[in-house]
Amino acid sequence: MTFVYLVLAIVAEVIATSALKASMGFTRPLPSVVVVVGYGLAFYLLSLVLRTLPVGVAYAIWAGLGIVLVTLVGIVAFGEKPDLPAVVGISLIVAGVVMLQVFSKMNVH
Repeated sequence: MTFVYLVLAIVAEVIATSALKASMGFTRPLPSVVVVVGYGLAFYLLSLVLRTLPVGVAYAIWAGLGIVLVTLVGIVAFGEKPDLPAVVGISLIVAGVVMLQVFSKMNVH
């Protein structure tokens, strides 16, 4: 269940971050509520993940996949266009997450 909780935490965080942009500085009520609920759920689920995964591994996966997914939401929902350095940087983040998952003995399965 650890990785299910982690995936759900990442999804909640991505939804909350996307709503944060849509909230226009917390001036729009519905997106503002989504931000608060989404981040609350995300952190609760992350706290469950930290019962079994080391904090460094959990946070690296959370942050890395969150960055990739938020970038994709930015492209699709907000018309943002990442340039080459952004694509290279995001690729390096993904490579780091893969390294942790595949090669690190720090990860608990």
